[in-house]
Amino acid sequence: MTNESKSGRERLLHITKREFSQKWKAYAVRAVAFLLAILICGIVSTILTKKSMGRFFYDLFDGAFGTERRLWDLFHNTALLLLVALAVTPAFKMKFWNIGAEGQVLMGALACSACIQYFGKTLSDGALIPVMLLASMAGGVIWAVIPALFKAKWNTNETLFTLMMNYIATCFTAYCIAVWAPLGSGTLTFKLGHLPEVGNQFLLKILVAVALMVFLFVYLRYSKHGYEINVVGESERTAKYVGINVKKVIIRTMILCGILCGIAGFLLVSGTHHALHKTDTVAGRGFTAILVSWLAKFNPLTMGLTAFLVVFIQKGTGQFSTLSGLGASYPDVMTGIFFIMIISCEFFINYKVVFKKRSKKTEAKIEPPAPEAAPSAEEENVERIETLDQTETGGEE
Repeated sequence: MTNESKSGRERLLHITKREFSQKWKAYAVRAVAFLLAILICGIVSTILTKKSMGRFFYDLFDGAFGTERRLWDLFHNTALLLLVALAVTPAFKMKFWNIGAEGQVLMGALACSACIQYFGKTLSDGALIPVMLLASMAGGVIWAVIPALFKAKWNTNETLFTLMMNYIATCFTAYCIAVWAPLGSGTLTFKLGHLPEVGNQFLLKILVAVALMVFLFVYLRYSKHGYEINVVGESERTAKYVGINVKKVIIRTMILCGILCGIAGFLLVSGTHHALHKTDTVAGRGFTAILVSWLAKFNPLTMGLTAFLVVFIQKGTGQFSTLSGLGASYPDVMTGIFFIMIISCEFFINYKVVFKKRSKKTEAKIEPPAPEAAPSAEEENVERIETLDQTETGGEE
């Protein structure tokens, strides 16, 4: 028996699955959630700084679009975050929860730095840059394939495995920096191996991100490998039944993820920082990219918009934080509010809460009539005696 039948009371509310007949309604809910997130950020900022709400919104948009350089930097950081989000998407489509993008990108950056360190003085930039790119992709692939092999052969937990690989990558990078620059400050700078500029220092990386976004969309949507990834993600038993080699798909997909992470690491070292940091090279993009990919429903084209909104919040609130003296952690707090609002709205997109209406009038309970009591033994004897007396009297007459 359920709790409802035991208590004899009906639930006041219950949750049911919601299906929007038109997709624009779901996007409208997300847009409202984004506007509410911005509003909440403004209210919190006003309470902390005693400044007007208008000042917050002015600094928010000025920090992202105020100057031409800020605008290019906004799209540049969007492209870098998008690259890492694209790198984790094939694995997530396959239900392989790759949390190790941070370490995979860092290992790609480390391999790129090693090429500059050992071959920078012997090779020209025309020969060094392709070597750096290949080494970066190899570093990302190695770090991505290790958990894939363990998953395919021994069915290990890929979430914990890839997460631990991040810490190993960070420690290994710190060790290499200490070896290459024993008297340094934990940062290794490079004067060689810089990517050539196309238009400006940002445009080339933006074009690479857009090209990979289109490539991955076509790969996942229209290629045979993309179809196999979707089937394995839906059901491994179904994939085996139709003849798909699940282990091969897992390893091949993680190789693709490693290549994309390696490209991101290569761009960070040779095109953005021109340096290797033990902690700030990837700067947490590997974890933020997981949310960007999930919020975009693993659609590469939608990820561009999601990554743009995240970077817009970070840049805008960073400007307000600098002018108001709120500290370096303030943009992260505001970004967290954004993620909480967007993730919360997904519940209302997928489900709805239905309240039970209780009537004011209560139905009267009709009690059934009580059964007649059976006659006792003494009453039966009295009835028998009276019957015999009546019989004898009638006989005498």
